[in-house]
Amino acid sequence: MPGGGRLSLARATGLWRDSAMGLIDTHTHLESFARKGVLPEVLARAREAGLEMMITIGTEPGDWALYSDLCREHGSLLRHTVGLHPCSVDERWSEAVAKLEGCFEQGPEPVAIGETGLDRFHLPADAEQAERLLRWQKASFAAHLDLARRLGCPLVVHSRGAFRECMDMIEASGIDWARVVFHCFSEGEAEMAELAGRGGVGSFTGILTYKNAEAVRAAARLQGLGRFMLETDAPYLTPVPHRGKPNEPAYLRHTAEAAAALFGVDFATLSAASSDNARRFYRL
Repeated sequence: MPGGGRLSLARATGLWRDSAMGLIDTHTHLESFARKGVLPEVLARAREAGLEMMITIGTEPGDWALYSDLCREHGSLLRHTVGLHPCSVDERWSEAVAKLEGCFEQGPEPVAIGETGLDRFHLPADAEQAERLLRWQKASFAAHLDLARRLGCPLVVHSRGAFRECMDMIEASGIDWARVVFHCFSEGEAEMAELAGRGGVGSFTGILTYKNAEAVRAAARLQGLGRFMLETDAPYLTPVPHRGKPNEPAYLRHTAEAAAALFGVDFATLSAASSDNARRFYRL
């Protein structure tokens, strides 16, 4: 699409602004856009929306090499992580996890390990199969925790229906809690109080814009602006007013606007705080 067309689209969707916002999307999945051949347009819209950086998150070996190549191609715009998502875990999980450390021995170096963790929501209905998968998930998560501890790098945690189990495994691992982020934080104040009390952080998605998400907004307020980070988790969890459509990094602005209202600050203050927190956490 010609540059003028992209600009018109950005204006039409309400994403265009006169000045750069400097937003950082700390958790997105660019693999789906790349496979569909639409990544150039997605990145162009993100730039036009004022994003200065996106961290694209590894979920299985098939996307690690892709993300490394994309980071090499796009320079300062992209960073990446490597990890085995709990929903990607199967009986061969150890073969995949064994390749993780090698990703840090070649450039561009990942900024974190993950996403990894536990997911009870997507377990099969059959009890025996569910128990077997959960056992593999826990073994994979433990291996990620050990590697992150040894490398001293950030850890991106996926926790769905398993907050207590994830917290207990992290505590037992000896990892530095200050290097732990629970992405797409969707728990309430009590869980945030425990996470923050140990030194970990939560990052927040378009769920902040949903009417029925008061518990998540309360958790964000409790954590405070000084530790707040934004993410899209694109192509999932599209914020209002685009809910129901595929998400993309350009829509991060809508979540940022909702967060600014939540904290009672102007957009520039929210943007600067979130991005500064991201730079500090990921050592960008």
